[in-house]
Amino acid sequence: MRIVARGDSLLSPGVTRRLIADIAAKLRTDSRTTDYRIDRLTDREREVLALVGRGHSNDEIAAKLLLSPLTVKTHVSRAMTKLAARDRAQLLVIAYETGLVTVGESPTPGQH
Repeated sequence: MRIVARGDSLLSPGVTRRLIADIAAKLRTDSRTTDYRIDRLTDREREVLALVGRGHSNDEIAAKLLLSPLTVKTHVSRAMTKLAARDRAQLLVIAYETGLVTVGESPTPGQH
């Protein structure tokens, strides 16, 4: 009552959780649809970027995508150039910012 009397509003914890979840989902959707940085990447470069974002090494990416480690290194280098990333850590950040990788996502499908 005191909160409302002061002119503030009060939301129940359940409503607050739903509101936060809805906003977070919208932010994830918006970042995927409005972040044009990754549009300049090829499909393969985007795929490699997502795996970098999940913490995979070049050798692990090569094995997963049936590529040579040198080919993966080339894709990583080209993605870094196109995205003006200084290093692999910055690629990881971009993977999260663009929605290619999300918090809590399994490193590879089906693994936890």
